Amino acid sequence: MFESVLIANRGEIARRVIRTAQRMGLRAIAVYSEADAKAPYVREADDALLLGPASPAESYLDMDRVLEAAATAGAGAVHPGYGFLAENSEFARRVVDAGLVWVGPAPSAIERMGDKINARNLMADVGVPVSPGSREPIVSVEAAVAEARRIGYPVMVKAAAGGGGIGMAVARDEVTLRPAFEGARSRAARFFGDSGVLLERYIEGARHVEVQILGLADGRVVALGERDCSVQRRHQKVAEETPSPGVSPGLRARMLDAAARAGEAIEYRGAGTVECLVAPAEQDFVFIEMNTRLQVEHPITELVTGIDLVEQQLLIASGEEISFDPTAAPPRGHALELRIYAEDPRRFLPSPGEITAWREPSGDGVRVDAGYDAGDMVTPYYDPLLAKLCVHGEDRVEALERARAAVASFRIEGPKTNLPFFDELLGDAEFVGGDYDTGLVDRMRG
Repeated sequence: MFESVLIANRGEIARRVIRTAQRMGLRAIAVYSEADAKAPYVREADDALLLGPASPAESYLDMDRVLEAAATAGAGAVHPGYGFLAENSEFARRVVDAGLVWVGPAPSAIERMGDKINARNLMADVGVPVSPGSREPIVSVEAAVAEARRIGYPVMVKAAAGGGGIGMAVARDEVTLRPAFEGARSRAARFFGDSGVLLERYIEGARHVEVQILGLADGRVVALGERDCSVQRRHQKVAEETPSPGVSPGLRARMLDAAARAGEAIEYRGAGTVECLVAPAEQDFVFIEMNTRLQVEHPITELVTGIDLVEQQLLIASGEEISFDPTAAPPRGHALELRIYAEDPRRFLPSPGEITAWREPSGDGVRVDAGYDAGDMVTPYYDPLLAKLCVHGEDRVEALERARAAVASFRIEGPKTNLPFFDELLGDAEFVGGDYDTGLVDRMRG
């Protein structure tokens, strides 16, 4: 095992990795921008190095500066967290070439899954179900019109590269396809440097369900259950739960088996997530994409399994055995995650500013992974995620009860937050009943 790890990230995920690294006896090294100089994770690390100005391009996304910091601090490994450089195969390769341990899958695995079309084609070739869609990137609106006719409307239009729901749109006919395609193409070029677009059949009333996998050092791939991520605004997740109330035991078994096969197909190592769309009535699913990193919502899997996923990442990266028995009892209970953002609770627009008061909820089954505290400034430079409020109960009813109490007692003053939205969500009959899909938030907003 290496003796130190540099966390190439910020906020709550940096604190999260620091906590486990220190528990394992590793020296946790933080990097920060000028805007984050007083952030909690910087204080909590064993060492912290300044990268540069607030702009991500001049700090967290600057590979040269991150690698220079790793060399200066004498780091033995680099953990990328999620976002920023976490799924950048060039960065992963440069970390390895610098003689450091990359806490993640091989650069080749990142590359193969980084392009959604290549990933779809590969999954189809190994027997993982995919929705009808394009097998090559689409670069012109005329080609998009022809492909949509072949696939059949409605179609989902999205960037072939990158992730996070950026630029996604549904087109139900040629009239709506043209602007959807142009929008996806321009956003793809701006955010990912690749203007290629993917079209695939849109599944009405689908749930977004993902499977957590771990690729072990000995070559095995194990699946650790699924998470329902259907509560979304602008195609971006805001709440998750496990197990999914819309997945039957039979469907769950098929999804977990397919996810393990997906990982095996690319010789996957470390933590990853296979994302799917589920048709609830048919109890069937199709592959969407694979995230070759730790997910934001990983804590709820930890709550129901008792497994520290960051610990497993560090062990696997060092070539050691995992610390749990993959053939042990299945997950227990039910867990929910609510992403607390500094944003308007109705329009979901960012709301930066100074946090003047911060009081976290506590109690049985409550976990808060936070990146901020009272006195901290939420800047416009980064994603406005403040904290992840996670709860665990013996069943979904108890988890919902604990979530309501936790939301009611979570006090954040200064910037606007989406806590009022979660109060509304936890009282919504459709969500409480468990029979919801990715259109839930739009229906709530009318």
